Amino acid sequence: MAQSNKFKNIYTDCDRELILIDKIYQSFEALEYTLGQLKLEEPLFITYIAKKSFADKVLEQVKHCHEKLKTRKYLN
Repeated sequence: MAQSNKFKNIYTDCDRELILIDKIYQSFEALEYTLGQLKLEEPLFITYIAKKSFADKVLEQVKHCHEKLKTRKYLN
């Protein structure tokens, strides 16, 4: 039973983190759209780079966590 609750907490934490990541990404999208409409090239480029950097970091963390889960699976 404790094992089930542990996994439930992990999934709940992951759900919250995914929602937060999605909101941040949507904010980048909205900012890019607005800057594009205003034809503000330099801030648009900076926002694009920031969004790409954010996405790279998120994917890096996902890959890292996935590797840790694979390792744990074999250790158990």
